Amino acid sequence: MAKNPSTIDALYQVIAERSTADPDSSYTARLYAEGRAKIVRKFGEEAVEVSVAALSEGRDQVVAESADLLYHLLVLWAEQGIEPDDVWRELEDRFGTSGIAEKNARPPRPPRPQ
Repeated sequence: MAKNPSTIDALYQVIAERSTADPDSSYTARLYAEGRAKIVRKFGEEAVEVSVAALSEGRDQVVAESADLLYHLLVLWAEQGIEPDDVWRELEDRFGTSGIAEKNARPPRPPRPQ
């Protein structure tokens, strides 16, 4: 079985390195060149594709779409300057806490502009 955090960490490093590559030779570099809005749109598209696969396609398609989703999440993290360890620490801080209790302990979010 693959060690997921180390695989994710290795992929994150490749993504971060390709952020300055030629957009004509690297899909990752092309995403960076097109900006945050494009990265966010692609992440959203992949999330929808995972959902559709879970509802109407088989396990293998959910696995494949999940890999695409994780890749685009890592691109988003890298673009935002978020390291995988930042997320792992957040998860560790939440570990052992009821999801309801953890959510209730979060500070309220500011209202979204309309």
